[in-house]
Amino acid sequence: MSRFEVVRDPLWNNIRLDPEALAVVDTPPVQRLRYVRQLGHAFLVYPGATHTRFEHALGAYHLARRALAQLEETARGPLLDPAARLRLKLAALLHDIGHYPFSHALEEAGMPHHEALAARQLGAGELARCLEQLGVAPTDLLPLIQGTSDSPLAGLISGSVDVDKLDYLSRDAWMCGVPYGVIDVDRLLTSLCVAEASTGPVLALHEKGLTALESLLFAKYQMYRNVYWHHAVRSATVMFNRLVRVALAAGRLRLDDVAHATDDGFIQELQRDDPTGLARALRERRLAKRALDLPATELPADPPAWVADDPELRGRVEDTLARDAGLAPGELFLDFPAKDALFTLDVPVVKRDGSVLRLAGAGAGAYLGLARVAGELYRTARRLRVFVLRPARVDTKVIVDLVLTPRDQVAAHVAP
Repeated sequence: MSRFEVVRDPLWNNIRLDPEALAVVDTPPVQRLRYVRQLGHAFLVYPGATHTRFEHALGAYHLARRALAQLEETARGPLLDPAARLRLKLAALLHDIGHYPFSHALEEAGMPHHEALAARQLGAGELARCLEQLGVAPTDLLPLIQGTSDSPLAGLISGSVDVDKLDYLSRDAWMCGVPYGVIDVDRLLTSLCVAEASTGPVLALHEKGLTALESLLFAKYQMYRNVYWHHAVRSATVMFNRLVRVALAAGRLRLDDVAHATDDGFIQELQRDDPTGLARALRERRLAKRALDLPATELPADPPAWVADDPELRGRVEDTLARDAGLAPGELFLDFPAKDALFTLDVPVVKRDGSVLRLAGAGAGAYLGLARVAGELYRTARRLRVFVLRPARVDTKVIVDLVLTPRDQVAAHVAP
């Protein structure tokens, strides 16, 4: 066998797979990612958005190899021992191994986050046997994937400037055909370095890469505003969430089955016995329409989070609002997506004089306004929406007052 294999990629051209990575790629859990779309229902809006988690995994692996080589060249020597280097590259390749079908929609429906499911995929079956043969323990990969590792280069896998973001933003923009996700990836990679912190060496960014970091921040903002949180994408997502919640309540879905499903297989399974009609509506792109669309900038800065993180309560509220609007339960959907860490910039910056500044730390605001700008971008990207399957009028004030009401008070006034 040659020392590596080459995969052609539309974004990064040639991706070189080391023999260890090639062995992992050939396992069924990784091959499943070929049939899980990266952007869920976004293809209903952007027809080119049919790329998969598999392509993204290869791209993240490729960027991890590049970043590691760049860092070691700058350091003029190895930063990690061979076993740690292998773990880092395989963690990049496997960072989405626990992902559900249809992107993050099932997490919004109340299922465990995909990082939590990674342990199950890594710990059993052919992938586990492959890792054992390579001398890599799943317990060594999980902290890197879940962002709890103390490795000095853990930020490459889970951090403010990780290879996941660099690939998915670039790839999603390319495949959607939009000019929004433009990132100066080369400049970011060449600006990475290792800095000394109180806890030991950590991944950092040289001051010369701050402009490239700004490109990452604004690319993320534009992609969320124009692609990920596009109104039609969110309409399909909330319809899908309701469909899944109904199937879960009826006992027609099991977590084990969902965790190993693919997009097309899963939607076909949901269509077989669907009293809501939502599965067929999604298949035929008959999406719920907006009855309300309000920017978050018109709301207080820190509204309660229950709309985004409590699907059971949200469903009860939706049915109450539907009855008030003359609709049947399941014909109205409330949507106010949240991602609190979306624009987090917690990365050390090495200044030209050699001193180290953390963007999220005290004093950073006087030096750089990125952290402040990030908060404003997050509010601007978010929108409060109500979608309906049939024409109906909703009272904006009622919806806003409800969304601003604390979770406990809402739960006490909405019938279970």
